[in-house]
Amino acid sequence: MAGSAPELDQKVNEVARHDNDDDRARRSKIEEEYPEELRTPPVSLVALFGCSELHSSITNHLHSQQPPINALAFPDFSHLPLLLHPTSSSSLRDPLSSSSSDDSSSSGILKRDWVLKHRTKVPSLLAAFFPSNHIFGDPTQWLQVCSTLDTLKSVIRPKNIKLVVVVVQSSPHDEVISEDRLLALRKRAELDSKYVLFLNHSELPLSLPRIASAFSELALSYYREEARRIKSRIDKRSSTSLDLIVRYCFKVAVYAEFRRDWGEALKFYEDAYHSLHEMIGTSTRLPPIQRLVEIKTIAEQLHFKISTLLLHGGKLTEAVIWFHQHKSSYDKVVGSTEYIFLHWEWMSRQFLVFAELLETSSAIAQSFSSSNQGTAEIPLTEFEFYPAYYYQLAAHYLQNKKSALELLLSVSVAAQEIDGSSESITPSVYVGQFSQLREKGEELTLHFITDEEYIRYAISEAKRFQDSFEIVSCLKKSYESFTNLKSRRMAAFCAFEIAREYFGLSDPSNAKFFFDIAAKLYRQEGWVSLLWEVLGYLRECSRNLGAFKDFVELSLEMVALPVTSRDDFGNLKDKTYGPGGPATVSRRESIHKEVFTLLRRETELIPSTEESGFKLATDSPLHLEIDLVSPLRPVLLASVAFHEQMIKPRALCSITLSLLSHLPLPVEIDHLEVRFNQSTCNFVVRNSQKHLVASPSSSTVQSGSQVENEPSLVLVPNNWLRLTYAIKPEQSGKLECLSILAKLGPRFTICSRAESPAAMEDLLAWKHENRVQSLPTKDPVLAVFGQKATQVEEPEPQVDVSLGASGPALVGENFTMPIVVTSKGHAVYSGELKINLVDVGGGGLFSPREAEPFSLESHHVEICGIDGAEGNDESESETGNIKKIQQSFGLVSVPELKEGESWSCKLEIKWHRAKPVMLFVSLGYLPQGNEANAQKVHIHKSLQIEGKMPLVITNRFMLPYRRDHLLLNRIKPAPDSEDMSSLPLNEKSVLVVSAKNCTEIALKLMCMSIELDDEQGKTSCLIQQGGGCGETSGSANLAPGEEFKKVFTVIPTVRTPKLSLGSVHLKWRRQGGNTEEACVSTKHKLPEVNVDASPLVMSLNCPPYAILGESFTYAITICNQTQLLQEAKFALADAQSFVLSGSHSNTVSVLPKSEHVLSYKLVPLTCGQQQLPKITLTSVRYSAEFQPSTIASSVFVFPSAPQAK
Repeated sequence: MAGSAPELDQKVNEVARHDNDDDRARRSKIEEEYPEELRTPPVSLVALFGCSELHSSITNHLHSQQPPINALAFPDFSHLPLLLHPTSSSSLRDPLSSSSSDDSSSSGILKRDWVLKHRTKVPSLLAAFFPSNHIFGDPTQWLQVCSTLDTLKSVIRPKNIKLVVVVVQSSPHDEVISEDRLLALRKRAELDSKYVLFLNHSELPLSLPRIASAFSELALSYYREEARRIKSRIDKRSSTSLDLIVRYCFKVAVYAEFRRDWGEALKFYEDAYHSLHEMIGTSTRLPPIQRLVEIKTIAEQLHFKISTLLLHGGKLTEAVIWFHQHKSSYDKVVGSTEYIFLHWEWMSRQFLVFAELLETSSAIAQSFSSSNQGTAEIPLTEFEFYPAYYYQLAAHYLQNKKSALELLLSVSVAAQEIDGSSESITPSVYVGQFSQLREKGEELTLHFITDEEYIRYAISEAKRFQDSFEIVSCLKKSYESFTNLKSRRMAAFCAFEIAREYFGLSDPSNAKFFFDIAAKLYRQEGWVSLLWEVLGYLRECSRNLGAFKDFVELSLEMVALPVTSRDDFGNLKDKTYGPGGPATVSRRESIHKEVFTLLRRETELIPSTEESGFKLATDSPLHLEIDLVSPLRPVLLASVAFHEQMIKPRALCSITLSLLSHLPLPVEIDHLEVRFNQSTCNFVVRNSQKHLVASPSSSTVQSGSQVENEPSLVLVPNNWLRLTYAIKPEQSGKLECLSILAKLGPRFTICSRAESPAAMEDLLAWKHENRVQSLPTKDPVLAVFGQKATQVEEPEPQVDVSLGASGPALVGENFTMPIVVTSKGHAVYSGELKINLVDVGGGGLFSPREAEPFSLESHHVEICGIDGAEGNDESESETGNIKKIQQSFGLVSVPELKEGESWSCKLEIKWHRAKPVMLFVSLGYLPQGNEANAQKVHIHKSLQIEGKMPLVITNRFMLPYRRDHLLLNRIKPAPDSEDMSSLPLNEKSVLVVSAKNCTEIALKLMCMSIELDDEQGKTSCLIQQGGGCGETSGSANLAPGEEFKKVFTVIPTVRTPKLSLGSVHLKWRRQGGNTEEACVSTKHKLPEVNVDASPLVMSLNCPPYAILGESFTYAITICNQTQLLQEAKFALADAQSFVLSGSHSNTVSVLPKSEHVLSYKLVPLTCGQQQLPKITLTSVRYSAEFQPSTIASSVFVFPSAPQAK
């Protein structure tokens, strides 16, 4: 069966490495079919004569140009005959260029070496290098130069090759240049002045660019003139044959490529292609088969050039459309149907070459929208823009060629008898033609061959070529590409074709691997017809590999599929079937009988026969497992339904087993084993006609288990076998049927996973079949809602667990919870008490804000321990383990208790945060201690406990009465100090700390103190209690809602933006409790304060009270606490209750470290609490003002002087 995804990937890599050993040595199809001169763009060619010492520098410089220029370098002019040397005559001459009297000779359209000749032999220009002393020096040497120029012109003029003369100077002050001699040189060479160049040895880097520019210009001129000359012949189309039109267009296109004029090259390649297509069926100069081979070979080359130009130009869509036109033009051009393998091979090569072009082209990487591709005549799909599509079709046509060749070799005797003359056949001088090489004396000549000789040659070449390996290579490339494109169906199809080729090559291992890939997808998507064919191949691969288990599994999966090879009228569909044959009823029955004949034989050894191919010993049992995703699920489908959802322990309950098989023939079962998660419930259903033989490898039925007898256990195809029995569960909890094991014969068992009728999924292969649907049970309610599991209730407990709590728990204290276990009818053996704390709000008891993971406060609520386990001396040692378990879970052993006895303990829980928790207590015990398999009885109790804060601690700061400080941080506070209190440096401030009882329980406050956090804090400020240092000596009782206050004095001694004042420590306990009970310590962190120096201090001085109508002195003291002179503006507002004498506003200067006093006389006019005139003081230096508080600037006015009694 198919492996997992990682196994498939590993196997793909192994197969790819194995098969790529041959692919590495094998060239691509483009390199095989097309020479380099067709695969690469042509480069201009020049010839260099004379001054050989300069050739290396000039050649290197020409190669570095864009585009580069190739050079033929000859040391002197004596090698001139080597240039344009006429080719040796052959028996095959071109009758279109010269008449031929030999009737046996033949001509062609394109010469095979024409492009190569113009790239490597025929230069576009000739550069003649002459030393300057030969021109401007001795007359004898000048005459030699003239003779050489005449010879050059006679050689190059027939070919229209351009000429360049280069005068080489040894130094700038070489011979004096004679204008007359220079003019004579130009006239002799018949050159324009710009093509007579000077080159100086000492200035070679400056001269080379001029030479390269002149060479490039003349080369382009040569190729342009040659193309224009041939175009004039094309214009005379009416008097020119199609052969010449194709040839001329091809040459013009090549000359355009020399000039890098890709547009013109593409146009004339297309013209040559269309003219060539017109020649089909019109020319009779060659035998018909060879003539068609020549046309299609030239069409292939023209198509290759056109596709290359389009793809390199980034025109991906145009290239794909052109390929479809090319394919449509020659798809029906078959020629002789007897030798159609030639056409299939040619078609395969077109797709393969185009796939390689797409693969190496950068145009495919461009993004495109598949909905806007193609034309109305040629609509394109997205796949047609990827190489995978063409690799797959290349393999398809190569398969057609392989089949056609095999058919030809099987029916044609002449095709099988290949004589040795075919070995002497070789490609002719023309593209697409072949000739026979014969010896004539000491010379080899090429001779015309007939179609029969060519066919024999083609057959011999085809037989030598291994098509299967090429097919596998193409399909693997297509498979990998489709896999990368996430096209699973096409990838599966390619895998199937690869596997068929391996199957044909008698390689069952690789074939099975790729068949498994296809089968995996067909199973998932329910392609029954395709799956049948793949399974037929896999079955034969398993047979050849000797894998008996795989053979049985695949055979059973095949016969469990529906019939798909008949049409609507019952006739067999017209198609080719694999080794599995058609999916008919008779074929399914035949495979069914074959498999079960192998499985039910009882001989000692099954001999290897041509039918079976296996050796199977009787002591080697075969066991198959069927789960919910197994492809063998249609073989045996097991449905189990309990009739009741809840049952009592040791009470009978009914269960219905339903078995369904889609095998084509009835199957008799020897016995069934029904397995549950509680092994004591396992039972056997025995076929009365068979002997009960236990399966040594798979039986889980205990001795003495329940055995049911049935007169017959036969699975009828497509019909449910329903069996109902009663079982008696012994244990409480979930009871679930796991599987049903069916024994078929002495060595064969099938174990099917049990399924619930309510959750049973349809069989994908049978989902859309036209058949009568039946229910697994006769009861429709069970068929819809039935479950394979039920719940067995626990026995009624006769032990009581009570939980007691005295009010809510307070944060910080060890809360005691009494737990009492009382036996009221059952004795207690092996008792265990499980304790669990759960957050009521669902947020969890753990605090993620704590930095230390092992801190005691890392849990909001934790179990501290168990105290006072009454009635059991060992309780202390046992309950000590609770701290070693978890902070929210505990496990305590309960001693053995007789009926009527009790046992108690106290659970200590500590709250670190105020939150409600749920306490769950579960007691599990055995009512009888002497039973080996006795089941525990469980009792569950729960109690919600509220955790509350005992005290709410607050604090506030107060400055000295009628003494106000200018604190700059109050006027311009920092961004992070808006809520921070500010205290003056070295001034006494008052801190009032309040503790309020916020519970319903009376508390006794033992003491309150402030402790600084570190030594630095102790030196940064002085904190004193209202009555002195140390803790308070007394205690206070706090009723619910009552508040306790304590006063401290704070003197900061260090200026700092954040001063830590430490923490308030409270010690308290519940009032009225045990006096020896340990006090609970509560800690409250005081906020940080900002300490700043006060530059100005304003003090108000007035009597504690005033008398109506009597004047008193109201003094305002301004103190400068800095080392600088301070200017202060003051403004005193009038008050309606007083008559005022003194300055209302002014500016005063206060010397450093000194005071300035403002004195006023006030006469009160109204009795009662009155507001004194309010003064506003503004510091000029700091641009800040401040006022005294309203309470500080008020006084009580008596109507008369008070009399003390």
